[in-house]
Amino acid sequence: MKACFWSVVIWVLTAFNGFAQVDSIAVVNAHWNKEKISRGINLKTFWFKNRLFNSNQNISVLEIKNKGRYVFDIGFDAQKLIKTSEFGKQSNAIAALNGTFFDVTNGGSVDFIKSNGEVINENRIQKNEKRTLHQKSAVVINNGKLFIKKWNGNPDWEKTILAESIMTSGPLLIFNETDEKLDTANTFNKSRHPRSAIALTKNNRILLVTIDGRHENSAGMSLFELRKLLGWLKATDAINLDGGGSTTLWVKNKVVNYPSDNKKWDHEGERKVANVILLKKK
Repeated sequence: MKACFWSVVIWVLTAFNGFAQVDSIAVVNAHWNKEKISRGINLKTFWFKNRLFNSNQNISVLEIKNKGRYVFDIGFDAQKLIKTSEFGKQSNAIAALNGTFFDVTNGGSVDFIKSNGEVINENRIQKNEKRTLHQKSAVVINNGKLFIKKWNGNPDWEKTILAESIMTSGPLLIFNETDEKLDTANTFNKSRHPRSAIALTKNNRILLVTIDGRHENSAGMSLFELRKLLGWLKATDAINLDGGGSTTLWVKNKVVNYPSDNKKWDHEGERKVANVILLKKK
């Protein structure tokens, strides 16, 4: 009986690893649609038709060579909600990606935002006085360069970071080439949704990533699946941003993914948000 039990366990593990290998090969060998946006900036998109995590997945990746030709910034409004595309246009940006979590009713970020040295929003700490999953890591921008930081346990951690602009978000997915632990019981982590993320890679690239979802053409991903995808894209550090209906990547005056808020498979379903990550000319 014991031998039979362990045979089943070994078969399940082998099958799981086999599926993961097939998925990783699908990502690596995909004939991505590539568009040169500017020198050192390329947009890659691909629609995996029932070929990734046994589902349809539509993925957009803006790849930026991190050589100082461009700068990152945070776009925000302390109270009002604005579309990601409008943030991009107002800032004369090359690209904009929706940012961290926000108050849908009253506007403003629920996570810490500092821009050019000025604190715009504080973390809204829960009643149990514990940080949420999206307050334990941060996108940090200094002199236009983007980094990803991990909470050190200090209650005033983000205020001690020496940087011009900071946006707490999360959960952190990969840090220093190591997968971060994710709670397997947390519904937010294990359910499939549209996702937005930022990753830093081994070959000195910065990736702005969206995964479309909530549609038959694209299922969306769990954070476990997203973490695997970013690892296959050679991420050394990766952070999850606000997703769901907020997920929007705007590049060169057009929305390139399929935002889900209008429940249609088009580029018109943007949700208004409180903040974004911007890419600009230096």
